[in-house]
Amino acid sequence: MEWKGRRQSDNIEDRRGDPSSGGFGRGGGFSFPSGGMRRGGGGLSIGTIIFLVVIYFIFKAMGIDLMQVMDGTMNGGSGYEQSQSQGNGTPANDDMTAFVRTVLADTEDTWTGIFQASGQTYEKPALVLFSGSTRSGCGAASAASGPFYCPIDRKVYLDTDFFRQLSQQFGAKGEFAEAYVIAHEVGHHVQNILGVLPKFNEARQRMSEVDANKMSVRVELQADCFAGVFAKFEQRKGYINPDDIQDALNAAQQIGDDTLQKRSQGYVVPDSFNHGTSAQRVKWFKQGFDSGKVSACDTFSGPV
Repeated sequence: MEWKGRRQSDNIEDRRGDPSSGGFGRGGGFSFPSGGMRRGGGGLSIGTIIFLVVIYFIFKAMGIDLMQVMDGTMNGGSGYEQSQSQGNGTPANDDMTAFVRTVLADTEDTWTGIFQASGQTYEKPALVLFSGSTRSGCGAASAASGPFYCPIDRKVYLDTDFFRQLSQQFGAKGEFAEAYVIAHEVGHHVQNILGVLPKFNEARQRMSEVDANKMSVRVELQADCFAGVFAKFEQRKGYINPDDIQDALNAAQQIGDDTLQKRSQGYVVPDSFNHGTSAQRVKWFKQGFDSGKVSACDTFSGPV
């Protein structure tokens, strides 16, 4: 994928390395052992606390701030995440951030043009980069939840460690595989603007879990189709080649519900699918890419 030297989006919140962005308890961050601070049985004794305080001020007098040192090592970050993350909402100056900002800018250009062609205005989403855990308008977010879109605050949330997992654990390599992930989440933002997500979230309250999962599959497959539409516009601009498309299709294949369940538990439970099978995800990405049209992404009529 050709992405260097092009426009980068300013709609990025870089929270990597920001200790104040982590949730407490369920959302991660620092929490005391169950029952609070105790004198014994797993807690810290009063003597230990006094000792640690004394050590802290001794190092402080030597010009060493232990809190900063601990923050750097306990963050879980490495490489550019530790050295470049600013944690103040300003994007760090590293290749990963530059890549994400460029892909987000491309989605902005693509969807702004599509919406203008139909006489509508595209409202650009913000994308939050975080490491480990953070807060969203939809509640606590963690790396375990994977990339997601929150319709309440209209932001995409991405722990960039997911890209390493995508490549090393799932075998989905390539920069456009990563771009596909971003485009899919932005696709949910498009659904939110068009009213698809609000209708789904309202309807699911009256559905059984099985029916809600089936409807969720249709929502997710439409986001895949929208990602395919985005890929078509990238191709027309000369930013990607056939190998990039294959990387995206492989990513769709590797993160299908059936493939993930087979990998993790050895068998599949179709009623629990909520993103679609590998074949379905590949099909709808191709549908969007081959047509380049939003109208080709109606996943709610007929079989998927």
